[in-house]
Amino acid sequence: MADRLTPERRSWLMSRVRDKNTTPEVRVRKEAHALGLRFRLHRRDLPGKPDLVFVGRRVALFVHGCFWHRHPGCRKASMPSTRSDYWVEKFKANVARYSRVVADLEALGWHVVAVWECETKDPEALSRFLRQRILERHLG
Repeated sequence: MADRLTPERRSWLMSRVRDKNTTPEVRVRKEAHALGLRFRLHRRDLPGKPDLVFVGRRVALFVHGCFWHRHPGCRKASMPSTRSDYWVEKFKANVARYSRVVADLEALGWHVVAVWECETKDPEALSRFLRQRILERHLG
């Protein structure tokens, strides 16, 4: 199926995709704050500039977009029908880059947590996830 948008319109639309302060990221920040967790945002001195950094707990959290990071089994991780060669390479590069970032952070003594965009929609489930992966990890 051909793209219904002109190349100029598609370019404009893609230029609007943000990498910071996305809706899923803001949801995670609100839930973390409600749990009493304090964090720093986008630490540029850490590999991959994690979305949230819980410094005292040495946890780096990434909020992954299901489309961009290829969430397995998620309907949002669809493959665009045009320029498929470009997209396959783009997605492979995204996944490989994240793997390198995780290895680099772990080598520095950080625990890495990723939450998927689709997992941020239910506040109660998100709260449970944050409690299990960040709070309870350090109790014991």
